[in-house]
Amino acid sequence: MRVVIVTESFPPEVNGVAHSVLRTAEHLVRRGHHPLVVTPAPARGAECPPHTFGAGTDAAQLPVVRVPSVPLPGYPQVRVALPSRRLTAAIAAHRPDLVHLASPFVLGARGMQVAARLGVPAVAVYQTDLAGYAHAYRAGRGLGEAAAWHRIRSVHRAAVRTLAPSTPAVQDLTAHGVPRVQLWPRGVDSVRFHPRHRDEALHRALAPGGEVLVGYVGRLAPEKRVDLLAAASALPGVRVVVIGDGPSAPGLKSSMPGAVFLGRRTGEELARCFATLDVFVHTGPLETFCQTIQEAMASGVPVVGPAAGGPLDLVAHHRTGLLVPPRDGAAVARAVAGLAADPELRAAYGRAGRADVTARTWEAVGDLLLRHYAEVLTEHRGVAVPSPAAPPMVDVPQTGPAAVTEELPA
Repeated sequence: MRVVIVTESFPPEVNGVAHSVLRTAEHLVRRGHHPLVVTPAPARGAECPPHTFGAGTDAAQLPVVRVPSVPLPGYPQVRVALPSRRLTAAIAAHRPDLVHLASPFVLGARGMQVAARLGVPAVAVYQTDLAGYAHAYRAGRGLGEAAAWHRIRSVHRAAVRTLAPSTPAVQDLTAHGVPRVQLWPRGVDSVRFHPRHRDEALHRALAPGGEVLVGYVGRLAPEKRVDLLAAASALPGVRVVVIGDGPSAPGLKSSMPGAVFLGRRTGEELARCFATLDVFVHTGPLETFCQTIQEAMASGVPVVGPAAGGPLDLVAHHRTGLLVPPRDGAAVARAVAGLAADPELRAAYGRAGRADVTARTWEAVGDLLLRHYAEVLTEHRGVAVPSPAAPPMVDVPQTGPAAVTEELPA
């Protein structure tokens, strides 16, 4: 199968969309398919690491087309694609059976138009609560939020199928008039993220007084509401550690002088940080899924998260962690204080959390995506398309290859 993945974000960017797209492309290559990624170019001078799948003479390469982009005003870490003929040329040249649109908004909307002109079915993957972000960045004024939902509807209604990562996201899209929505969650690498990576020396360095280590991992941006950790950071016997970067970092450092800010961490170093935490807290109320919660659970760490969006599917309240009212810093502090005072409860939640996620492999999730692809192609062509063997269904509670940058005409 030949697939073009049009994505608003891809490595070297570090975020949920970029990571899931890379994992998806990796799975397609390993299953013998032929993906092409089209994405905004990173900032000038940024290193684009190669992505090779396999080893030796069998290694496969992932072609990547990077279209011109500009930084998002006020948030330069995010790149926005400019209009370019590269997108149309890349999709047409690849001769895809299907176009996969990852978190479509700007580049993805153009990708949808190209797919329609070429008569190729498009699957839209909803990953970012853009309407919620518009609300957050416009200080509650409804115009931006309404405009964002109009854009989301216009793009996703044109898709043959929309895939949402959690049951709350499915419900939200359906309530706002998006048709043909189905569930497709995210996987987690429970080998990389594992309790055995806990580092007691690192724990002593971060919490030299023996404090309970409470951590947040992710972007430091207004929509993530990391400021809600301020009350928890003032608790006696608690040390807050913040892992990540973004435009909110200076203000957060001022408001939480007792917290430790480690900046961005990746790979094995990130896995070690996760496993060394005693409690993981996610504060953002706008998550369609929340991959860092899964990574914390795989690391055997109890979770405190908002009772909204994706965390509702991931956190079993009073079994793997605690759900608290969104945007409530006092509730976060109370939950942290309760877990800080009860090491046996923390251990029990951590064990239960890891048990919940070990079957949610990227392989199982990737095969589920291939089943969606096969169904879409069957509907589009009106003929049977070979479908991969059904993988074990991902357990989600029903609660609510060297990268080749192709040079195409600008």
